Amino acid sequence: MRRAVARAIAASILMGAMLGGRDRLVAQDSLTMARDLYASAAYEDALAVLNRLRNGDHSVDEGRAIEQYRAFCLLALGRADEAERAIEAVVAAQPSYHPSESEISPRLRALFADVRRRMLPTIIQDRYARAKAAYDHKEYAAAAKGFKVTLEMVADPDLGAAGNQPPLSDLRTLAQGFYELSAKAAAPPPPPPPQPAPVTPSFVRIYSADDVNVVPPIALRQVFPPFPARLVPAGQGVVEVVVDETGIVESASLRQPVNPQYDAIVLGAAKTWLYKPAALDGVPVKYRKMIQVLLRPTR
Repeated sequence: MRRAVARAIAASILMGAMLGGRDRLVAQDSLTMARDLYASAAYEDALAVLNRLRNGDHSVDEGRAIEQYRAFCLLALGRADEAERAIEAVVAAQPSYHPSESEISPRLRALFADVRRRMLPTIIQDRYARAKAAYDHKEYAAAAKGFKVTLEMVADPDLGAAGNQPPLSDLRTLAQGFYELSAKAAAPPPPPPPQPAPVTPSFVRIYSADDVNVVPPIALRQVFPPFPARLVPAGQGVVEVVVDETGIVESASLRQPVNPQYDAIVLGAAKTWLYKPAALDGVPVKYRKMIQVLLRPTR
């Protein structure tokens, strides 16, 4: 009896769609009815309604719901391969979407995770490429948003260990560096500060290799990050760091660029280096230090 009622409902929905009217309202009603058919175990009827809905004009959320319920029905009917393709459509449209545990079975949840684990690496690389293109065109707001999405997807729990291994770990390092650069470039300039009262400026001298009576800083932690690709080109440059009186790198800049793919990475690493501070007559002082960077090409 329940199946007969469900078939009658599905037929009435199709007739309403054929008669025209407000397309979106019909689509919403049909999606609601497809859910009801699925809940009543009328999987064939629900799938027929959903298949008709696929050809309509829908929002992203509606399209995702249609493919998701198609996967539910197909899996219930034992058509696992088709269910997987429906899930692929969901992931392609909304890569960050995670179905609620309350709405799907553990089996379908595991299938979602498997499909996402397989598809996310390619999607992540595509999102990174789009963000980098926006950055190259000086569209910094769009680039920052794209790099942020890239970083969020690399941290997705469905990726598991793959997110911490090349190439995704290398991509995360690059995306983090470019995100910081693009977010800074996209930020509106701060309002001009109020005019301060005149004060006598304090001067802190920064010593350098020209000051032969100063003991230079000694590196305690000065690690160069790996080049973000398997093939390393030849290259050399110079990083300038200002080490304060506590041994912390106060600032880092490139006196001579190393490589466009490596410059932002080595600068980010330089800000984490730690030294025994320079000293003048035993007293710690601020010091400007030049460090040569060499890229040895892979053979």
